[in-house]
Amino acid sequence: MRNKNLYIKTLVTVFTVTLFFSCKSNFNEVQKIGVSEDQPIGIAEDINLKYTDSGRVTANLISPKMLDFTNRNFGFNEFPDGVILHLYDDLNQKSTVIADYAISYKETNLIDLQGNVVVTSHKKDTLFAEQLYYDQTKEWLFTNKPVTFRQGRDLINGNGFDSDSKFKQAQVLEIDGVITLEE
Repeated sequence: MRNKNLYIKTLVTVFTVTLFFSCKSNFNEVQKIGVSEDQPIGIAEDINLKYTDSGRVTANLISPKMLDFTNRNFGFNEFPDGVILHLYDDLNQKSTVIADYAISYKETNLIDLQGNVVVTSHKKDTLFAEQLYYDQTKEWLFTNKPVTFRQGRDLINGNGFDSDSKFKQAQVLEIDGVITLEE
């Protein structure tokens, strides 16, 4: 009888251990249930996000809608209804970026702005473009699409633009013409 109890206990123990080690964690798969690859994992509406550094507001992002696709291999956030971004320098001078559509790529820190893109510096220099890329790491703006750049009294038209984010090294590429406005 004692051998039989020992045999049953051993059998139950072996079965339990086998069952325990044969289970695998499916937490990631469980999280993905109901989420299609083509669907965002999150949707935010009426965004008014303020970025701060040492208690000082450095940027203010405003958008009607953000779609979060950061669950993908090459994650991104999409702003299908446009963005308004106010940037503040160390002297609290404001520059503004407006676009009808934007997409921000997580891995490359690249933002693709499209449709009626307008970038206005605190000095009132203004860039108009249909598409503009912003490299957040290098703080660099660029495009190979047609642009109009107003700097002071000059309106410069061209195909392409290359500049630091503060327009200190602004360069219109393939210049089509320059118009000087009267005061």
